[in-house]
Amino acid sequence: MGDTTLWLLSAAALVVGGLVKGALGVGLPLVAVPLLALWLPPAQAIGLLAAPVVLSNLIQAVEGGHLRASWRRFRWLVLAQLVATVLTVRMTLDLSPAQLNAMVAGAVLLAVFLLALQPNVQIPPNREQSIGIAVGLGSGLLGGVSSLTGPILITYFMALRLSRDAFVSSISLVYLAGSLPLYGAMVGFGKIAPLELGLSVLALLPVYLGMRLGRQVRQRLNEQVFRRVVLGLLVVIALILLTKG
Repeated sequence: MGDTTLWLLSAAALVVGGLVKGALGVGLPLVAVPLLALWLPPAQAIGLLAAPVVLSNLIQAVEGGHLRASWRRFRWLVLAQLVATVLTVRMTLDLSPAQLNAMVAGAVLLAVFLLALQPNVQIPPNREQSIGIAVGLGSGLLGGVSSLTGPILITYFMALRLSRDAFVSSISLVYLAGSLPLYGAMVGFGKIAPLELGLSVLALLPVYLGMRLGRQVRQRLNEQVFRRVVLGLLVVIALILLTKG
């Protein structure tokens, strides 16, 4: 596969990821990472999204106006996620691309299950911190392997019954706090080069274009139908990754 083809395919995957985020409000790494991993090494696929993920979550965490309150409330979740992320990145250093593809595929299938199930549960205040630490460890484990922390965090924060603004600010803070050690550990352990991480700045444009398209899709299509199409696409991608050597 030529360089031009790789660039075009990667740009298209980023547009699709941005489109899903623009339409549903979430899902950029969930869609773009497994798509990119069809032709790129998993580590490069994750690194290519560094700038869009960090920038978008930084903006949303600050704009919500709940940054300090979110940190005080969820700091133990964040710290547990940080430790689990760094340790998981370290443990995956000796895995082959095929094994990493299988792990990404497994994370995608778990995400599809959680998003399709949409469990209607509520976490009592006296168990919020202990469950939050467990969620932080679980999301760090998934993040260190695949960068796909979204579904488990979404399930947890929905169970807390937060207001919309508090939900967006809190989950964006946790996403941001999880992405920084992820990309830092990947560079520190040599899974991606600093230059490759810098190339993620170029990914901002196709992601932005995709998000613009996604907002138009959101206004014209039934959200539930679009969500089912996305989940079906993710299952197909995961199955392809499982068979990819």
